[in-house]
Order: sequence, then structure tokens, then C-alpha cells
Amino acid sequence: MATGTNIRTYFEGAWHNGDVPIMRAADHGSWLGTTVFDGARFVNGLAPDLDLHCARVNRSAEALMIKPTVSTEDMIAIAREGLAAFTKNAAVYIRPMYWAIHGDPAAIAPSPDETGFAICLEEIPFAPDTAATTLGLTQFRRPTLDSAVVNAKAGCLYPNNARMLTEVRARGFGNALVADALGNVAETATANVFMVKDGEVFTPIANGTFLAGITRARHISNLKADGVQVHETVLSFDDFRQADEVFLSGNMSKVTPVTAFEDRQYQVGPMTRRVREMYWDWAASGS
Repeated sequence: MATGTNIRTYFEGAWHNGDVPIMRAADHGSWLGTTVFDGARFVNGLAPDLDLHCARVNRSAEALMIKPTVSTEDMIAIAREGLAAFTKNAAVYIRPMYWAIHGDPAAIAPSPDETGFAICLEEIPFAPDTAATTLGLTQFRRPTLDSAVVNAKAGCLYPNNARMLTEVRARGFGNALVADALGNVAETATANVFMVKDGEVFTPIANGTFLAGITRARHISNLKADGVQVHETVLSFDDFRQADEVFLSGNMSKVTPVTAFEDRQYQVGPMTRRVREMYWDWAASGS
């Protein structure tokens, strides 16, 4: 089932209209989960950090022992060719993907001999500025590099995120605030997380249990350029209970305000609004 509408798929060297089948039943990726992807956004004619997303999917492929076959530059060109079919005011999710096709004689390890590649473009509406979410606690945690490929944006990691979401949504929350293996805050089930305290911004330090996102890095850069103190550090759940503001950072919506963490309530504060404003100012500047 597709997430969006007006889908275009690049597969086997050409663009196709619609949700084109791209995997076979015996492909390594379809039955053993050797798939990676990335996600960029096209909004108001802009595709911020598209180059970084295309570069990261190649790194993710290598981390999952899949041979990347399309250069970053070629991937950008292919994506822009596909985006030309959409109107400027369309909100499009840009998803380049790789998957393994063959395995070794025991089938488990992927073979580098052939790699599947596709780009899927889907129209997915951009969340309005008034959209916000709430956070709940989950029993499930982020894995570590010795037990999962957390250094890749890999499809096989997402069932763990899905059970986090299912658990907290059953309790009425929109997302989960998730711990790492040591019990410190890592991220949410779907995005990186920031908190604001006394006019300074804090975010969990990248410790190898979660992807420190491209949009996360962009927010940090913009904040520092604006003279805001940003701390990448170890944070506890109590730190978030004592925060003045909390917001999420991810490619899909860029900035999502948080209005509650369990029974702690927050206002959508000035720093959260400023981060969103700075992001779109930066995107529009062509920097």
C-alpha cells in the first residue's frame, strides 16, 4: 500500500507512472530484509539537502553489505528529472532505494553481483505549521551497532519503531520518546528530538544507536549561526520533563512541536517557531 498519491517510479533505467513492482519473490531483499532507503522532500519547488540524502543512501547500502551502483551526482540528476513532472506547489517525498538480489550459497549474506535500485516519488502533503504531537514512554529501545545495522537507514530496523508507535498510540500518544541501551534518551520512534531549557537547545549526542539526521544537523547549524547555544549531550527522561519546549526534527515535516510528554505539558514556544523559520529561510536562500 502506498503512503502517498501521484506516484512516479524510476526502475531499470526509466521513469514509470504509478506504484511499479520492483522486487521478485526470491530477491534477497524481499525475504531477508536487505533493503535501504533514504528520504528527501520537494516542497515549494525546493529540495533541501537532496545531495546529502542521496549520498547517505549509498553509505547505508555499504553498511548493509549491498553494493551501491548509482553515484550521488547521477542519483540527484535522476530525481530532478522525475520531479520535473510535478507542479511547483506539489509536496513530494523522494525515496531512493537499494536492495540485494542474490545471496551467498547459504543465502544469508547478500551478494555484490547484482543490486536493485529504484527511486519512488510520492505526493505526500506537508504538515501544517499548527500540527503538533505528544510523546509517551515505550518499553522498547534503540539497538546498538553490535546487534543491528544502526549505521544504515535500513528497512529491517523499522519493525522495532513500529512496535514503539503501536504501544504508545494505544495509550493515546502520537509518538514514543525512546531510550538507548543505557536508558538515556536517543530519539523518538520516527525522528530526532530536541529540547529547550532557559533559552538554550539540547539534543541527544550521537552515540551510534540512532541516525543523527541530515535535518537535525541543519537545525544545529542554523541555530549556532543565529547565536543560540546548542548542546549535543547525554539527556535523561527527567531532563525532558523539566524542559521549556520540545520539538522533533525529521525529513518528513522538518519541525514538529511537542505539546506533551506523558503528563508533562508544553507550549509551542518561540525557539520551536524560530527553528522552523530559520530552516525555510535557509532552504529558500539556496545555501
